[in-house]
Amino acid sequence: MKPTHPQPARCPICSDKMIVTQVACENCGVSINGQFIANRFSQLDAEHLRFLEVFLRNRGMLAGVERELGISYPTARNKLDALLLALGLTPATAEDLNGHFAEQRREVLDLLEQGAITAEEAARKLRQLR
Repeated sequence: MKPTHPQPARCPICSDKMIVTQVACENCGVSINGQFIANRFSQLDAEHLRFLEVFLRNRGMLAGVERELGISYPTARNKLDALLLALGLTPATAEDLNGHFAEQRREVLDLLEQGAITAEEAARKLRQLR
C-alpha cells in the first residue's frame, strides 16, 4: 500500500510530538511494530519543509529563496533561523563564523610555515575562505 498522507509531526489533540510505532515495507508488506526514533526532518511542519526545499534548491543562497518565495531578505533569514530552531540547531553567530575562519587561516599559515604548501597554494586557500 502506497502512503497517501504525510506523517503527522504533531498530535492533533495536545500538539506534542508524534512517535513512529510501525514501519512497513512497500514491496512485500512486512511490518514491524515498536517505538522508533523519527529523524528530525520528519518532525517539521509543512511550512518548514517547504522553506527547506526552496533553500536546498537554491543551494543555500537566501537571494534565491527571496525571489522564489517573494519575501524580503530579513524574512528569509528569520525563516531560516526558525527552521534551524525547529531542527534543534542553534544558528551560527558572526563570532562563531569569525572564529572558524581564524582557525582555518591559522591552519593554512602553519602549513605554509612548515613548507607543506607553497605561497601560491596558501594564497589560493586563504582566498577560498571568504
